[in-house]
Amino acid sequence: MTTSSQRRPQDLLRLLTRAERLAARRLQPVLDEHGCSLDAWRVLALLSDGAGHHMTAIAEAAFLPPPTLTRLVDHLVDQNLVHRRVDPHDRRRILVHLTPRGTEYWRRIDREVRADWPQLSDGDEELLRALLDRLAETLDETTAQV
Repeated sequence: MTTSSQRRPQDLLRLLTRAERLAARRLQPVLDEHGCSLDAWRVLALLSDGAGHHMTAIAEAAFLPPPTLTRLVDHLVDQNLVHRRVDPHDRRRILVHLTPRGTEYWRRIDREVRADWPQLSDGDEELLRALLDRLAETLDETTAQV
């Protein structure tokens, strides 16, 4: 007989994968309508805070290897959606920002994504976020120890 502790990693990973793929499938029609990839959407979402971010931080947040991110940012620059600037606090580093066109582009996509996104109750969404954050932190800690 299989105990729940023996099955938990596989079951949990299956549920996480299913949710991620269903979420991506839900987003894709809106993104396709705007000619935006899921990776570009993640990058634009991060940059939408207006702060400007280093390439390393963007790669981490968007789960992209640095060479892939560089190609993606080059493409976004070519579309005049983002621009690169030297970091005034560390001239060796580059910050990426949304352009005004990129900000408007992001707002249109974000508005449509939010309109199509299924709603959980506030309590359920808060609980889900807290549990996923805790899982990610736990996995990150155990990965660092290996």
